[in-house]
Amino acid sequence: MMAEWLAGEPFPSSARSVDQVMAEKTVLIISTLDTKGVETYYLRDKLESLGLKPLLMDISMRGEGPTRADITPNQVAAAGGSSIEAIRASAERSRITNITIAGASRIAVERLAQGGLDGVIGMGGSTGSLMATEVMRALPFGIPKLMISSTAALPGLSTRYIGTGDIALFHSVIEISGLSDLLKNVIDRAAHAMAGMVQGTVTLPRAGTGKAIAITMLGPCEQCASFVRTALEQAGHQAIGFSAAGIGDRAMEEMITQGLFQGVIDLAPGGVGEHVFGFMRDAGPNRMESAGRAGIPQIISTCSVNHMTPAKSRYKPDYHERRKYDLDKYRTWIRLSPNELRQVAAAFREKLNGAKGPVKVLIPLKGWSSVDAPGNATYDPQEDRGFVEELRKGLDPRIEILEVNANMEDPEFAEAVVQTSLRLL
Repeated sequence: MMAEWLAGEPFPSSARSVDQVMAEKTVLIISTLDTKGVETYYLRDKLESLGLKPLLMDISMRGEGPTRADITPNQVAAAGGSSIEAIRASAERSRITNITIAGASRIAVERLAQGGLDGVIGMGGSTGSLMATEVMRALPFGIPKLMISSTAALPGLSTRYIGTGDIALFHSVIEISGLSDLLKNVIDRAAHAMAGMVQGTVTLPRAGTGKAIAITMLGPCEQCASFVRTALEQAGHQAIGFSAAGIGDRAMEEMITQGLFQGVIDLAPGGVGEHVFGFMRDAGPNRMESAGRAGIPQIISTCSVNHMTPAKSRYKPDYHERRKYDLDKYRTWIRLSPNELRQVAAAFREKLNGAKGPVKVLIPLKGWSSVDAPGNATYDPQEDRGFVEELRKGLDPRIEILEVNANMEDPEFAEAVVQTSLRLL
């Protein structure tokens, strides 16, 4: 089933009845039966009453009694390279949690590969939600994922639950403890939501509709990104945008690894430098590497690369003296120093040199974004030259650096990106 989906074929056929469709839909339930047993069984029975085939996975780490799960804690532990006895005997909570997550993720991925998984739903508090959503993130984009959580609204936790996953959070508001009428209402609604997500015809891009191209976007290069996206769509391709604010571009890297794209136009790879220095748009250690490993074409540019976004609570003394630009009352971009720019260029060079596919780097000579324009305090093309000079040192000769005499937001630069993309992609 999954192979057909990835090939762009709808599943199931729209000519079949809803009852036939639902009877073939398997939904994985992830929960801890030692603490949420009664509530989880109610969810299982509700899904079954809606015509679905529930597959219950118990990720309990402490319960001693028998389990009525289809996938038992011992099976989960074994898939993680341990045993439930070893997990119960251990006082290293972090370690046994990671073992359980690894085992549950492995089982879920294998079930999907075998065509026996159409959606996943979890239920829990903070620990249960953290574990279940990590398993969900091991599954590819497009598989329905729903987490019923009593802690979904706690500051900081919702972003950890979702991360880079296409996960829907269902805030229960009340604690998941005891089958009150209110909790039954929550579970019923969640079950119907999951049934709705898996019963329809779902497709991913077909090969015949042109190439799927990932594009990084950011407010200060929005005009360029929109122009490029529209031009690619007019040429018959599909352009999928990602907000390059740290999480979106991390998700893009993961989806490239899943084979969902045939090219990347990376207008805003500032997350590379943000990772080097540990700033707010840190996109992780693998930023700007997945396309290279996959061997697909890349167009690289420089929106936001010459600015940084440290949290104001972590400002170093000299940051207050630096040239800066206030995007709004919450966000400030600070100009990187010449030495910092060269460090970022070195990181770019190392990543791009590992690329198996074609790479072009486009540099706008009159500013790297709408923020980086004449009249703004951080505009400094001369210092930007240091980045380009450092990037050229030891750069694989297959990688061409193209300089365009325009600002990134000028039509001339956007057109150069489009023409280079159409030739390369």
